[in-house]
Amino acid sequence: MEMEERGNRKIKKGRVVSNKMDKTVVVEVERTLRHPRYGKVIRRTQKLYAHNDGELLQIGDEVSVIETRPLSKLKRWRVIANAVSG
Repeated sequence: MEMEERGNRKIKKGRVVSNKMDKTVVVEVERTLRHPRYGKVIRRTQKLYAHNDGELLQIGDEVSVIETRPLSKLKRWRVIANAVSG
């Protein structure tokens, strides 16, 4: 069975902030931007609910998530890789 190309899916990197749900983790993605008027660099965070089937992830782990079809009311992402933080 061959995988079909599915277009450009977004991939984001972040860290796990909650792993209390079954097969779901909450990943916090941080981005920086400049304030449009004052030019100060500010941080914006976004919490993503990601599907995690099987892998044991701890709070603070760095993970990559990929956009996917809606899996539940809030889940729109899947964990694809993790690099255990030291």
